[in-house]
Amino acid sequence: MSPKTISSINQLPVNQKREIYSRMIPPALLEQFSIPEGFIDENGEDLLTFRFSPGSPSVEMILKHQINFPDPIQYGHLTDTLNGQIHILLYILNDPESPRYDVDKFPNGQTTTFGTMGRNIDAEIAALEAGLAPGQVRHGLRMLSHAIKSFEVFVSNLEQNIYFVEPLYYHNAVIFEKYGFTYQKGRKLMERIQSGFSPSGDLTAKLDSSTPFRTSRAADSVRLRSWAIHDYILAEPFSDVTMYKYVGKSANIRTCFSCTW
Repeated sequence: MSPKTISSINQLPVNQKREIYSRMIPPALLEQFSIPEGFIDENGEDLLTFRFSPGSPSVEMILKHQINFPDPIQYGHLTDTLNGQIHILLYILNDPESPRYDVDKFPNGQTTTFGTMGRNIDAEIAALEAGLAPGQVRHGLRMLSHAIKSFEVFVSNLEQNIYFVEPLYYHNAVIFEKYGFTYQKGRKLMERIQSGFSPSGDLTAKLDSSTPFRTSRAADSVRLRSWAIHDYILAEPFSDVTMYKYVGKSANIRTCFSCTW
């Protein structure tokens, strides 16, 4: 029988696991960075690595364009839900040609877990000024539409028609809305944020420039709203939001209106 979950894929031999998981990689990404067939570079180094213990319900996939480059061009961390459905815990597409901002670590090298367990404020200010959103160490590749198309092929091959994602930041949730996702939980929080950033909203009143992340421009910008929320303008972290999408369908949900990026 063909595998239908992460757990069942992880029971397979390594070469079969690699082949199945590599279906998540957009062909456009491979073409842009001239990734060789089989993911082995000219020096025999493997550009595609995994963490997938036999029988484990999760997998991490790391694709680099150069073996010694510090960041992957594509990273995915997936797990099974209790019902055996696919849940994306973290998904990243990095532009390796853009500058790096160390928002993911402190000057001593200790991790911030992308700013969720601590903050490198100097790096965050630099990233903010460079046009990045919270959690980004580099600019993205603007390939999310390609990535979603490939991911839905992967999900369909498992004979599933729905998958889930955990938006780590506010802007992630807004972007996922654009690509057809809706909410399993967290929609009320998103609507509360929209209301709070209205002209007479309580969050707009807190955009007092008391920190670089709370300028008045944040009221009408998805990215700057996300920075203000990351700066605890809600008095709590952005969390407990889960979204889902049916393969090939769009939910047409919007919780953020009249905002630029």
